[in-house]
Amino acid sequence: MPSLPRIKRTRPRSSDGEVLARPEPRVEEVSANGLTWVHLDSPTLEEAELLQQRFGWHPLDLEDVMSRRQRPKIDEYADEGYLFVVLHFPVYDKTIQRLNAAELDTFVGQDYLVTLPNVELLPVTRLFRRVEDDVELREQLFAKGSGYLFYHVLDDLFDYCGPILDKIGFKLESLEDDIFEGRSDEVVRDISNAKQEIIAFRKIIKPERPTLRVLERRIERFLPEELEIYFDDIVDASERIWDNLDNYKEVVEALEDTNESAINHRQNDILRFLTVVSVILLPLTLITGIFGMNVHFPGFETAEAWWAVFAGMVTLAVGLAAFFRYKRWL
Repeated sequence: MPSLPRIKRTRPRSSDGEVLARPEPRVEEVSANGLTWVHLDSPTLEEAELLQQRFGWHPLDLEDVMSRRQRPKIDEYADEGYLFVVLHFPVYDKTIQRLNAAELDTFVGQDYLVTLPNVELLPVTRLFRRVEDDVELREQLFAKGSGYLFYHVLDDLFDYCGPILDKIGFKLESLEDDIFEGRSDEVVRDISNAKQEIIAFRKIIKPERPTLRVLERRIERFLPEELEIYFDDIVDASERIWDNLDNYKEVVEALEDTNESAINHRQNDILRFLTVVSVILLPLTLITGIFGMNVHFPGFETAEAWWAVFAGMVTLAVGLAAFFRYKRWL
């Protein structure tokens, strides 16, 4: 059997032929009190494999880290002694100008915590930098185990959701003011954008709620007994966010209905006005049609007859307008 040709793999070279060195992995870590926190945004396959070899993770977890999108979940490896946690958090995507889901893959072991977001999550980055720079804070957070440190990561992330919710609430208040100020046509797109933001936020939080309840039970082995209640606070935070989103969903739907009612009401006013004008012109058109026929009538071809017909038409138009005004149709 003929052998297949082997693919020749070459190392990258610069324009002058010099062999380029592979970029160094961007893995950053901080250690204290026997605990190590490793943080890396958007890890490459090489970097993820390096961490897998170092900590002994399951190969399926590596696939989940490198996949584009995973549902929130928790995988527990009792023999290996670690948890693999996938959670989602909202971030503003400037390319589409809407909220999008950022995935945070986390490995929680007895002596380490590894956070691997697929895009930069500012609360995690800021906490990592604070821990790097502040020795006292590092000692405080690292002294109570990986579960306690992971709690602070999640607490900062859920706190970060607060300003996003406040921004949505402010948008809804502005939309309500615009509707009652008569700018119904202009706010149709704004209502649609606010609705899309709420839907996107709900899609992120909804599958995360049961996952956090499972995490509350599974994380106990990585927490001192007196700190087990801490993750109940995380569950409460997710429930508060969900309640606010439920409220915003009802509000934006009510604003959409109100806006449609305002548009329909204005259209009805226009149609009513045009109908009244048509009803007033109808008898006038009939009169001009009758007297416009080429037949003789009393006063034919006299100025007095023309003025008499004209006065009758004006009187009829004014009378009809007064009647419609009296009936509040005009």
